[in-house]
Formats: sequence, structure tokens, C-alpha cells
Amino acid sequence: MSAGINPQRFSLPRDLSEAVSATVNEWGSADKVKRLWARDASLWTGGDEGKWLGWLSIVGEQQKTADRFVKFAEEIAEGGFSHALLLGMGGSSLCPEVMRKSFGKIEGFPELQVLDSTDPAQIKAIENKIDLSNTLFFVSSKSGTTLEPNIFKQYFFERVKQALGDGAGDRFIAITDPGSKLRQAAEHDQFRKIFLGVPSIGGRYSALSDFGLAPAAAMGVDVQKFLDRTAEMVKACNAEVAAHENPGVVLGAILGVAHNHRRDKLTIITSPAVYDLGAWLEQLIAESTGKNGKGLIPVDREAPGLPETYGADRVFVYLKLESDARDESIDAIEASGQPVVRITLGDVYDLGQEFFRWEVATAVAGSIIGINPFDQPDVEASKIATRKLTEEYEETGSLPAEIPLFEGDGVKLFADERNAKALNEIVDERSLTGYLKAQLHRLDAGDYFALLAYIEMSEANERILQSARHAVRDAKRVATCLGFGPRFLHSTGQAYKGGPNSGIFLQVTCDDRDDLPVPDHKYTFGIVKTAQARGDLEVLAERGRRALRVHLSADVSGGLAKLEGAMKSALA
Repeated sequence: MSAGINPQRFSLPRDLSEAVSATVNEWGSADKVKRLWARDASLWTGGDEGKWLGWLSIVGEQQKTADRFVKFAEEIAEGGFSHALLLGMGGSSLCPEVMRKSFGKIEGFPELQVLDSTDPAQIKAIENKIDLSNTLFFVSSKSGTTLEPNIFKQYFFERVKQALGDGAGDRFIAITDPGSKLRQAAEHDQFRKIFLGVPSIGGRYSALSDFGLAPAAAMGVDVQKFLDRTAEMVKACNAEVAAHENPGVVLGAILGVAHNHRRDKLTIITSPAVYDLGAWLEQLIAESTGKNGKGLIPVDREAPGLPETYGADRVFVYLKLESDARDESIDAIEASGQPVVRITLGDVYDLGQEFFRWEVATAVAGSIIGINPFDQPDVEASKIATRKLTEEYEETGSLPAEIPLFEGDGVKLFADERNAKALNEIVDERSLTGYLKAQLHRLDAGDYFALLAYIEMSEANERILQSARHAVRDAKRVATCLGFGPRFLHSTGQAYKGGPNSGIFLQVTCDDRDDLPVPDHKYTFGIVKTAQARGDLEVLAERGRRALRVHLSADVSGGLAKLEGAMKSALA
């Protein structure tokens, strides 16, 4: 293994260790590493996988033209912008969010913010953090047809026009694929600059393309240094490196074999300085592997528990910055016999190495699991359901009426006919606590519990929902997930709908105290968020998932406190 890369070590139970060794040996004897680099689709399903491997060569290509990022950074620094705001979803937003939180504010450059929510309160909170007259906006979308970045752009372009007049376009930058509708719109609106993606790189594999590096340059990251560090990992993972010495292949073998041994809950634990890396890994793993009834379910931001908390369905990954304190709870988990992979980063400039290592590992795991890791067949289903609802609102001025399963305790509960029937058959008390108890009673060994919250992703809201998820984890001994909508729709949503039917879902929605208009549309951001939540629940039901929605009033903090209390009572 190359001396210049982030060290990786692992401890595996004997059966898993032997199976991983056999798989790595088979990858070597069958020349599968070379076949990966040769873009051989037969490694996966023999479909169109070969068309989606542009990320293998992107680092070298970016190094050749790194001067353009240097010049762009100089231009932005000279512009004196106070803030940069990236408008995007999923693969367009998660890497910039990792960079923003890991590097922090860099002297002499704008402070980067990221918007990936249609929740009106969250949009307004972001707007209140920036100076509209002195902010640079990135509109980031590969296809240029994704709903959220398009309506974000409409809203903020109008707000900047109100502040600056006709020169608003000079404050906007597009990151998109060649020939997209966003590129056309950017040219029409005279955007300051257009960065182009690579069509052979899917969104979740695009961190090292312009989708990740252009915002990084704007916030002051030394992109040349970042690429040079990353190139060490590319070299360590290349076609000429033996499979057993290839860090991406070894990690991918562990993940793929663990999945096939029913250890399909990939539990990601990160040290504070690289805490947000888990959110990027969530999307990469969930969208890539979660389909055809198979897949790894990433578990991010679940605090380490006592060893007896965990079942035999877990595999742990601990990513730590060298300067961060060691988390001794990981030692106890490893000593209990759970499989644990440890990766140490020297500093934040080593993040690029992890982007590449994990992309290789995910492709390898996909081959071992037996799926196409480059498509996302179930993401589109929610988009279609949402579009149907927003189009109805545009035509009629209202969404279809809903009848709650239960109303009381200041909340409303909703479920499809099948889930409502199942819950009514086992509920012992028709109350919020009673229905939550019934929903949680449906958890079996090997299942996972997911909170899907279509509310503002604030520290206060997250703290309450984290408390609730951990209460479920500790009482039921199952893996737990927490996602904020609609951002998780472009991430873990694929695995929730297309992966194994082992999830118990509790969706949380709310009335909006204040709403925001979407220019040129009847619908508002609040209506879009509602349509997304309803479309999400509809598709979960269509896929036979066990799902229940809790709808809160506009007093979200009060409603969440009530929900937390009811959940803990249901678990007592």
C-alpha cells in the first residue's frame, strides 16, 4: 500500500475474514481490478455500467487544468464577496457541504453556505445568514431539470434582482452538464460563469469533478494541493496494483461480502473534524447499492452505543482525523467481535483520498452484491409522484384531500390502506402513543428504523429527533437512520424504496408557520415540500414498505417534544 495514503486497517470475525480473503483472491486471479479500470460492464450486470466510469480518470484530467481553479479563486477573492451560496441537491450539494464543514471559513474568501431543502423555514434561515447584495450563487444540477435547484434559482435570482437590479446574472454561476437546460438558462440570464460536468460521471460520483471543486475553489481551498493528495489514492487503487494491496478493492470486498453475510447495516462513525463526511457516504452507498431488494443501509450520525446494543447485521467504519481524540467506544465494539474498519486522515486535504477510495469500494461492492451501482431506478418514482401533485396544484390551486388515520394529541396520523389496516389490527390504544407503539412493534431482528423529517434541519430539531432514534436503537436493538426531507430523497431514499424491505419508517411533516413564493408558479415552497412528502409516502407504500406519517402543527418544536415523549412512552 502506498505510503502517501490514509491508512486503513480492519478487524473482522473469522467467517467474514475468510470470505473477504477468498473474494479478494478471486478479484486478483480473475483480473477484475484491470477489468474495472477497463470499464468492463460484465463485472456488474452487463448493462450500461461502462458508460458511468468517468470518475476513474477525473483526478488526472483535473490536474492538467488545475490552473483554471487557481484563477477562479483569485477572481472570487478579488470580488470581495462575503458569502457564497450553493443551490443543489444530492450529488451536487453533499460534497460542497462536506468541504464547507470540514475546512470552515478561509480568510480572504467568501463563507460557503449550502441550500438543499424546500422547507420555507430553512430557506429563510439561510437567506438571513447571507448578504444578498454581496453573495455569489452556485446553481448546481447535472441534468438542469431537477426541481429543487431550479426553484431555488428562481427565488434567489428574483431576490438579487430586487437588491441589485438588472446585473443579477453576474452574481450567479452554473455547474451543469453540457447541453443541459440549466446551461441554456445560465446563458440567457448572463451568468458570471458556467462550469461543465462530465456526462460519464453520475451525480454521487462527481465530488472530484467541477461539481465539487468549483465551490471548493471559491471558498479558498487549494485545489491543486487537494488534487495532488487525491492522486496518491488514485495511484494506490489503479489497475496495476494487486487486489490484496488495493485499498479501494479491499474495502469494497469487506462491504460486499458483509452484505452477502447479512451484515447490511453500514454504520458510519466519524470524528468531529470530518463529521459531515458521513452524509456524503450515505448517498454514495445507498443510491449505488440499494436496489432490486438488495443493498447496504448506511447508518450515519448514530452515536456509538454499548456493544450489547448491536445485532449481527452491522459492519462499522470509523473515519478519524489524526488530530481528533480517539473514540474508545470503537475499541469496545471491536473487542465484542463486530467487524470494524478504521481509516485515519492526516488532515482535511486528505478528504479527496476518501472520495476516491469509497467510489472504488462502492463499485467493487456493487459487483459482489450483483447490482448496477451506477443507476438509481427508484429515485425517479418519487419525482413523478411529486410532479403529479404539484401539477394538480398549479391547475386547481389545492392538493387532494387526505383523511387522517387518527387525529388528536395535537397531531394527525396518515397511512395508506394496507398500513392503516395492519396498525389498526395491533393498536391497543387509539392515541399518538398507541399508534407509535404499534408501528415500533413491527420491528423484527435485522430490521432498521428510519425517521424521515420534512421539517427545518436546525440544531434544535435534530437534537430531539436524534434523542428519539437513539431511544428506539437502545430499546429495540436495531439500526436507526435519520434523514431530513427532501434532501434524503436524493440520497438514502433509493435504498429505502429499492433496497431490502427491512425498514420501519416514521415520516414527520408539519404545517408551515410562514411560507415563501416560487416566482412564476402558483405553488409555494411549502406546497412543494408537502407534495414531496406525500409522494415519498405514496411510493414507500407502493413498494410494500411499513410506513406511517406524523403531521405536526406549525408549532414544530412543541410538536417534536410531544412526539419524542410519545415515542419514549411507546418504548417503555
